[in-house]
Amino acid sequence: MTTEKILPFILDRFKENGFQAYIVGGAVRDMLLQKTPNDFDILTNASIKEIQTLFSDQKVKTVGKTFPVCLVDGIEISSGRTAFDISDFPESDLAKRDFTINAMACDSITKKVIDPFNGRKDLENAIIRFTRDPEKRIHEDPVRMIRACRFVAMIDGALSLSSLAVILENKDLLDPVARERIHHEIMKALGLKRPSLFFKALKKTGLLVKIFPSLDRCHGLDGGPHHGETVFEHNMLVGDALSPRFPVLRLAGFLHDAGKFDAAKIKNGKLTFAGHENHTRAVVHDLTTLRFSVKDITYITSLIKTHMRPLVKQTTPKATRRLLAMLDKYGLDYRDFMRMRIADKKGNLAEGKTPYTLSAIRVRLKKIFDELSGQESLQMNHLEITGNDIIRLTGVAPGPEIGKIKLLLFEKIVDDPELNNYNELKQLCLSLKIKK
Repeated sequence: MTTEKILPFILDRFKENGFQAYIVGGAVRDMLLQKTPNDFDILTNASIKEIQTLFSDQKVKTVGKTFPVCLVDGIEISSGRTAFDISDFPESDLAKRDFTINAMACDSITKKVIDPFNGRKDLENAIIRFTRDPEKRIHEDPVRMIRACRFVAMIDGALSLSSLAVILENKDLLDPVARERIHHEIMKALGLKRPSLFFKALKKTGLLVKIFPSLDRCHGLDGGPHHGETVFEHNMLVGDALSPRFPVLRLAGFLHDAGKFDAAKIKNGKLTFAGHENHTRAVVHDLTTLRFSVKDITYITSLIKTHMRPLVKQTTPKATRRLLAMLDKYGLDYRDFMRMRIADKKGNLAEGKTPYTLSAIRVRLKKIFDELSGQESLQMNHLEITGNDIIRLTGVAPGPEIGKIKLLLFEKIVDDPELNNYNELKQLCLSLKIKK
């Protein structure tokens, strides 16, 4: 059955058998925001065993040890978490939830919203507030501090003053938390409309330095003479400008200029960040600590290292081929390169700096398309000479030196693809040997 059918079926069966059952949590919040909920959770005063018996004719799975829940045809059903009195259900359970906006329940028949902690008002005022005792909620699960920042971004709101204060006081509780859980929250935030609000909330609460110290240190760092915003602000603008359909690319946008902190120098009285794209060590350290995969880390650092490569109206075919060779070296698709370039331009607030027009994007893409047609020779493994040929011709012993020679030959054919034939490459090898 579809969710539209299974949900009323489950709720009706509880009611028919004398149990209370409510839609709770995020689904209620989303409905009040006039959004379509991604999933539905049900809270009932039936015990886990009673749920299993009641739905023995359905696909039932029980998960969780501390707080077991039942999955009935994919719908999560939890039993009241305390030894409840019927008079204080579901309030007894809602009191244990993280934030007031998630501590609401809805009766599917009467459509009445049970809201013991004024979550609806907080939602209307775009305020994230811990339910009842903030410190206790955090001690129960320190990741709730990061979730609070994510919900701030989700509703384009702010933390209540009490919630902000208690996070600032307890931020060190995040230190022993499994990094995989923090990774999970980051990826969820990257799917929001403006993840920059998440990163800014992390900064305000003192959590950013514990998660992305490479980004935290850029806060307040002057963007230099070519930017009208700080480095941190620029990263925020670029990340927001990238599509939520590509979360890892988006994260690269938020981190792409983090290396400016290491590269910053004063030259001729002006602040410069020359070569900042090569300062990726701090970002790699953060991503590794957060348990990002080698594949994702390589992808992000490759985007950082290539984002400064120019592609303008005056770019020659030779320079375009060199760009494509560079992208091939880093395993990047030209589309991701262009997405980053477009977002980078959009995130510059300096006077006179404007985003790319559609026609400007088309000009750049045409240069790429013109060189892509029939350009398989741009790949290193398509050199018309082998490592063994190079050893025989040059007398160089097998080892890293052969790879260096192949790279030199490759750079030659990028400039002139006509050189990619054995005789021409042989002559180039011999000339390299003479120079040596």
